[in-house]
Amino acid sequence: MWKFFAVMIALLAAPVFASASYTKISEKTEFLKVVQGKTLTRPLIKLEVSSAGNISGRGASWNVNGKWTWQNGYFCRNLNWGGTELGYNCQEVGLSNGRLRFTSDEGRGNSAEFRLR
Repeated sequence: MWKFFAVMIALLAAPVFASASYTKISEKTEFLKVVQGKTLTRPLIKLEVSSAGNISGRGASWNVNGKWTWQNGYFCRNLNWGGTELGYNCQEVGLSNGRLRFTSDEGRGNSAEFRLR
């Protein structure tokens, strides 16, 4: 079970190796326009980000929930996945062709790419 859990954490934080050019989203209003009414998806993961600062969805077979704020041009979130706290992190957000890329540690860490559905 723990091996599966470790794989799922890796999927949530997996780096993106794409050559697409991303435009940085630096304003909360701009971010909200992009995610409003959309589901963020990647294999085995579906998330919704509300304008009220909530994150909800599923990652594999576990619930994902959390809170987010916009601070100094970054999407800052705290997540709980299946009862495990994933912690607080501020992430750079980029947009390209209907995809959002979140890069942890204010753009210096790993990236995860989501399709907007």
